[in-house]
Amino acid sequence: MFTILTIDDEENIRNGLADNFELEGYNVEKAANGKEGLAKIATGGIDLVITDLRMDGIPGEEVVRRVTTENPGIPIIVLTGHGSIEDATAAIKAGAYDFLTKPLDLDHLNLIVKNALKGREQQQIINELQQKIKTGSTTDGMIGKSAELNRVRALIEKAAPSKANVLITGESGVGKELVAKSIHDKSPRKDKPFVIVHCAALSETLLESELFGYEKGAFTGADSLHKGRFEVANGGTIFLDEIGEINPSTQVKLLRVIQEKSFERVGGTQSVSVDVRIVAATNRNLEEEVKEGRFREDLFYRLNVVRIPMPSLRERKDDIPLLLHAFLREFNIENQKNIAGFDNRAKSAIMKYSWPGNIRELRNCVESAVVMCTGEEIKIDDLPASVREKDEEKSISIPIGMTLDEAEMVIIQENLAFCNGNKTKCAELLGIGRKTLHRKLGEDV
Repeated sequence: MFTILTIDDEENIRNGLADNFELEGYNVEKAANGKEGLAKIATGGIDLVITDLRMDGIPGEEVVRRVTTENPGIPIIVLTGHGSIEDATAAIKAGAYDFLTKPLDLDHLNLIVKNALKGREQQQIINELQQKIKTGSTTDGMIGKSAELNRVRALIEKAAPSKANVLITGESGVGKELVAKSIHDKSPRKDKPFVIVHCAALSETLLESELFGYEKGAFTGADSLHKGRFEVANGGTIFLDEIGEINPSTQVKLLRVIQEKSFERVGGTQSVSVDVRIVAATNRNLEEEVKEGRFREDLFYRLNVVRIPMPSLRERKDDIPLLLHAFLREFNIENQKNIAGFDNRAKSAIMKYSWPGNIRELRNCVESAVVMCTGEEIKIDDLPASVREKDEEKSISIPIGMTLDEAEMVIIQENLAFCNGNKTKCAELLGIGRKTLHRKLGEDV
C-alpha cells in the first residue's frame, strides 16, 4: 500500500487531505512544515509528497529541490494559492510532478495522485528488474505469506544445509520446481550445478541416456561421448521432476546411483563416480504406487528422507492477492500496459474459483485477462469463462479445510462485490466499521 505525505501549515487542510486519501485506501503521514516533512521523508517509506508552496521556514519550492536531489523518484505535487502561478512554475522546473491551485478539486487531485503512483510503481519494477539482471541476484520465487507457504519455507531452511535427499509432493502447478531451486540455493552446493530432468517428458530409452549418458557408438547416431545429467550435476543438485513416471529398469539404476554414487554410461563398462544430491518431485501418491508394485519400495525410502508437501492454491487462498499483483506487474510490462488492478467482481470470482491447475492456471488467467482488458481495471468479462462462471453464483462457498483467515477474505470479497465496491455499505452489511474493513483488506487507515 502506498504512503502519502501531506505538508501544510494549515491544520484543516492537512486533516482534510488525510481523510480524503485514507478513504481512497492510502496510508497517510502529515507534517506541519517543511522541516518536519523532510525529516519524515528521510526515514523512508514515503511514496508521494503533497506540499504547500508558501510556508514559514522551509518553503515548498525548497522541499521540492531537496526531495528530487536526495530522494529521486518520489513524485511531488505542489499546492498553491493566491494565484501564484509563477512560483508553481518554478517548482515544476525544480522537479515537481504537478501543481494545483486552492481551493482544491479533490477528484482531480485523486486522479493526479493515482497517475503519479502508477508511474512510480512502474519505474520501481524496471529498476528492480535491471538490478536483478546486473547482480544476478535471485530469490526463492515463492510469492505469498500464508501459514501454509511459511511452513514450506521453514522445511526448506531445515533441509537445505544437509546432504539428505528430498521428496517434494503436491499437485501439478503448485511450484515444486521453485522449492527444489530454493533448496539448492540455500545449500552448500549453491555454487555448483542445478540440473533439472523432467522425467515424464522423456521416453524410457531416452531417459536412461539423458540421466547416465552414453559412450560413442553405443547406438546408431551416438557419434561421440555424451555426459548424462548426473555427470553434469556432479558436486551439485539434480532435480528429478515427476519421479513417479520412471520405469522399473531405470528405477534400479537410479537406486544404484544413490547407494554407490556411481554408474556406467549406456554402452560403457567404466564406472563413473559422482557426488550429487537428489531432490525429487511427484504429483502421485508414491506410497500407493509402492503398494501396487509400480514403484520400488527401497528407492522410495531412499528418496523420501525429507518430505516437503507443497500445498495447492485452494489451500493457501490468502496468497492469491499477492500472486495477482505479481503476475499483473509481469504481464503489464510484457504487454506494455498500465492496468491498475482487478475490480471487485473479478476479484470475487477469482477467490471463489477452485484453481485445479493451481498457480500455473492462475498465472495463465492473469496473462489472458491482461491481454483482453482494454480499460484501467480487469473486469469480470476479461477473465476466462471457467473463472467467470463463479460470478454467477449468489451463495458463498466455504469448503472444509479452509482457514478462518481465508474464509473471512472470501466473505469480505463476496459482500464487497454484492455492494458494487461500496466499502461503506459493505462494512454495514458485515457489521463492522469502515476502518476495520480497510484493515482486513490490507488497506490500513
